[in-house]
Amino acid sequence: MTSAMIECDGLTKRFGNFTAVENVSFSVERGSIFGFLGPNGSGKSTVIRMLCGILEPTGGTARIGGCDVVREGDAIKDMIGYMSQKFSLYDELTVNENLVFSGKLYGLRSKQLQQRRDELIAITHLEPYLDRRAALLSGGWRQRLAMACALMHKPSVLFLDEPTAGIDPVARRELWDLLFEFASQGMTLFVTTHYMDEAERCSHVGYIYMSRLIVCGEPDDLKRMPEVSPPGTRRLDVTCDHVTTALQTMRQVPGVRTATVFGQSMHLLVDDSITPEQIEQKLRGVGITQSDIHEIGPSLEDVFVGLTAKHSGGSGPKTPKAA
Repeated sequence: MTSAMIECDGLTKRFGNFTAVENVSFSVERGSIFGFLGPNGSGKSTVIRMLCGILEPTGGTARIGGCDVVREGDAIKDMIGYMSQKFSLYDELTVNENLVFSGKLYGLRSKQLQQRRDELIAITHLEPYLDRRAALLSGGWRQRLAMACALMHKPSVLFLDEPTAGIDPVARRELWDLLFEFASQGMTLFVTTHYMDEAERCSHVGYIYMSRLIVCGEPDDLKRMPEVSPPGTRRLDVTCDHVTTALQTMRQVPGVRTATVFGQSMHLLVDDSITPEQIEQKLRGVGITQSDIHEIGPSLEDVFVGLTAKHSGGSGPKTPKAA
C-alpha cells in the first residue's frame, strides 16, 4: 500500500488556448504538511480545484487516498476538506449556526452532529464567539471558523488556499499551531502560501511558476541546489547602519552577484574571492564605518527567487514575502 495520500501525474488544465497548469507531477505523504508556492497566477489554486474535483483536468491524472479525482468524485468529497482564499462562511449566521449548517451539509445529524461540533469548538477555542455573527469576527477568528466548518466531516486531507492571508502575525502563528496538531494526528495538509517562514515549517514544498512545477522536495534539500548557491560563491549577512545606502554600494561591486535587504541587514551572494575586508572598505567609502559580517546559509526565499530568475531569464516577479 502506498504511503502517498495525494498523487499527481502529468496534471494539466487548459482554458481554451490558455494553459493554467501544465504537466504537473508530485506526491504528498500521509500525515505531512505540503507547502505549495508560486507567484499569483502561477496555477496554485487551479491545482487545488482539480484535486478537490471542482475542475476537471484537461490531461493527466490525480488521486486522493488512491481514488481518482474524476472517476471517484463522491469518495473524494468524503475524504477532503477545503478552505478557499475567500471566506466560505455565511456572514448573517452565527458561529454556532455556521458549524451546524456545515455539519448538516456533510450528512451529520443529532448526536453525531452535536459531538463533532463540540470537538471542533474545543480544538479551535471558538466557544466565546458561538452567538456572534460571522461578519463580526476578526480575520483570525473567521479563519478558525472556516477551518472548523471544513473539518466537520473528519476529512483525512485538508486543502488550505492561502489560509493566513490578511490576518495578523499572532493569529497566523496560532493557526499554524492548529495545523501541526492536525498533522500529528495523521491528517494530510496541503497549504498554499506566499510567506517564506510558513514554507519553512512544511515537511515538503513545491514551487510552481508560469503553470509548471519547477521544483519539489524537502526545504533543506532545495537549499543545497547548485542553482541556489553556485560553486565558487558564498552567502554573507552584512549588518550596518544606513542599510539602503550600503545596498546600492554593494550592487556596484564586481563579484557581488546579488544583494537584498533583510530587516536591518543585507544578504549578499558573492564570489569566494570577495573578502569581508573588501566589503568593509567599500562601506567606509560611503561613510559607513561599523559593520558586522558573517557567513550564512541560503533561505527558501533565496531558493525561489533564484529559480524564478532562472526560469524567467532574470526578470522574474517580485521577491516572495518574508515574514
